[in-house]
Amino acid sequence: MAEEQWRIEVDRGACVGTGLCVGTAFRHMRLDGGRARPVDEIVRPDQAVTDVAESCPMEAITVRNAATGEVLAPEW
Repeated sequence: MAEEQWRIEVDRGACVGTGLCVGTAFRHMRLDGGRARPVDEIVRPDQAVTDVAESCPMEAITVRNAATGEVLAPEW
């Protein structure tokens, strides 16, 4: 059975570049041109990734199951 993978998506139009995501998940997020961008779009499951999606003040970060597209965070 294949290992689960997650996809990190950032709405760069909604992002205001607070950097909270970088502080929360520095291994997974970076600022590029003053806006958030994932270091790698596809990642192994990591609580830091869902935490960053839940804590983004602009709700600009979404985490999905890479295989199914199911939204894992933020919880709506």
